[in-house]
Amino acid sequence: MSSPPFLFPQAHSTVLPDPSNFFSPNLLSSPLPTNSFFENFVLQNGDKPEYIHPYLIKSSDSSLQASYPFLFFSAAILYQVFVPDITISATQKNHTNSLAKNHVISSYSDLGITLDIPSSNLRFFLVRGSPFITASVTKPTSLSITTVHTIVFLSSNDDKTKYTLQLNNNQTWLIYTSSPINLNHGVSEVKSKPFYGIIRIAVLPDSNPKCGEILDKFSSCYPVSGDAALKKTFRVVYKWQKKRSGDLLMLAHPLHVKLLSKDCNVTVLQDFKYRSVDGDLVGVVGDSWALETDPVPVTWHSNRGIKEESYDEIVSALSKDVKELNSSAISTNSSYFYGKLVGRAARLALIAEEVSFPKVIPTIREFLKDTIQPWLDGTFKGNGFLYDRKWGGLVTEQGSTDSTADFGFGIYNDHHFHLGYFLYGIAVLAKIDPAWGQKYKPQAYSLVTDFMNLGQRYNSNYPRLRCFDLYKLHSWASGLTEFEDGRNQESSSEAVNAYYSAALMGLAYGDTNLVATGSTLVALEIRSAQTWWHVKVEDNLYKEDFAKDNRIVGILWANKRDSKLWWAPAECRECRLSIQVLPLLPITEPLLYDAAYVKELVEWTLPSLNNKSNVEGWKGFTYALQGIYDKEKALKKIRVLKGFDDGNSYSNLLWWIHSR
Repeated sequence: MSSPPFLFPQAHSTVLPDPSNFFSPNLLSSPLPTNSFFENFVLQNGDKPEYIHPYLIKSSDSSLQASYPFLFFSAAILYQVFVPDITISATQKNHTNSLAKNHVISSYSDLGITLDIPSSNLRFFLVRGSPFITASVTKPTSLSITTVHTIVFLSSNDDKTKYTLQLNNNQTWLIYTSSPINLNHGVSEVKSKPFYGIIRIAVLPDSNPKCGEILDKFSSCYPVSGDAALKKTFRVVYKWQKKRSGDLLMLAHPLHVKLLSKDCNVTVLQDFKYRSVDGDLVGVVGDSWALETDPVPVTWHSNRGIKEESYDEIVSALSKDVKELNSSAISTNSSYFYGKLVGRAARLALIAEEVSFPKVIPTIREFLKDTIQPWLDGTFKGNGFLYDRKWGGLVTEQGSTDSTADFGFGIYNDHHFHLGYFLYGIAVLAKIDPAWGQKYKPQAYSLVTDFMNLGQRYNSNYPRLRCFDLYKLHSWASGLTEFEDGRNQESSSEAVNAYYSAALMGLAYGDTNLVATGSTLVALEIRSAQTWWHVKVEDNLYKEDFAKDNRIVGILWANKRDSKLWWAPAECRECRLSIQVLPLLPITEPLLYDAAYVKELVEWTLPSLNNKSNVEGWKGFTYALQGIYDKEKALKKIRVLKGFDDGNSYSNLLWWIHSR
């Protein structure tokens, strides 16, 4: 991606938090992450937990608390319960600096952070997927390890570099140190004499009695950070920076295990497992992993095409939908709803191309120019994009003074959703009007790099991959808001749309790098949706109580799965289905390719449509999916619909059904 100039007016936000509260000064001169796996550590008091697989980690009162969480599940919800199993701190605080913070983020990477507790001389290397919690004690310090449980016993090996701590909740924790340490314990506290060096603590999983031997074997080598490189299409390579000799033991979630490349030099320890809300985490030995996903085609039109005998019906609908564009100027100034209407209009142009009806394209082109341009040249009345230097990214004018406006876009919520719709419109317009595309290319690239920047050397105005989580392999949407259960994302399909639209923009501009990056991220987002959002009867990823009552997740959190939505109860099944399908596009085909699962999902949803008069828009998405396995019945239902979602149209539903 080329590096565009700074384009949008500067924001003077009154709602954004101050990043200097928790980031070290050396990090403040660069754009900062706003949807990251550690966001709770830098918001408000910084004391809400985050899920650093396999532990829930919380930092407060100059200490670090770790929980090996147990899972709570019901028919409606599945989440991990935080209990401070282990709390690590210094017995005496270093108060030489009265302004010392509870903790400071001194560095971060794709796969980990370094969290310093200055008053305790502790530096924690919190690397995702490490079975060990690793700390460097930077000066001779007496340590305290407390627990809310009762200590049953504490024993050491001969040289006092390994201790076994058993608690009365049946947990056993192993403590390893780089040099001998003297520990003694009371009812619920372990204390040390002054110690300086590395301390590593791991819970002993109950999956296999030999897990202790495995932890012993890999207790020396520890990771301090980890990077994920996207150098080849559909391939991600993890590489950890490690200290001390030996092989590195990390944990892979179920999607990692599916994607591990046969050509990477790792050993999978199938019997070494930690439980997780994401499914079992499995041990993998190796300094670097390669993950490969199946290619996903990024195409303008349907993958299978439309038979000519269906053209007339679609052309008739197109004529009406395009005619209505002339009489229906967009009245909303919400960046989300406005973007959806831009995307809806752009779809009409591509459908017209596919059914050889070019006469309507000039009308669509003018509509798109009239609606998109004001957002790119700063003339849109009542809203528009601004650039925030504090965190490094785009906010809206409304969002800069109201944290709830534009669904929180001004505090970096839902960026890929909103911008994805704009990018879809820009991609189509640049395709059908290349001169316009070249004129507004710098602004278009600012929009895409806001959430899809690959790092400082690509564009120093924006952080690296604002929304996409390179460990989980999907996006988060929740921005700079503190949540007890960490980051979250509701609409997996709108995330898919964002990266798909970016790849289409790459096609329109002949940018092979943008096509490759967008294609890779959309493929991973799809695999993640199929792994964690789509709930299948035969899967054992989710507990039976939850799996038997749900066919799709409403909101997926770092630490929770919820059946309800932000805006609708769990009982509105058509709402849940629709928000994981819209917008209906060619990329929906690989997202929902599994006809057996789609049939389960539709049959689970259909009873919810009965006796309701206010869900015509949602019905359209349910019937669209029905068309995957029963085209004729779905087509009959679509033909009698009286309304459509604001980002959808009758033309688009007919295009979808006739391209099955």
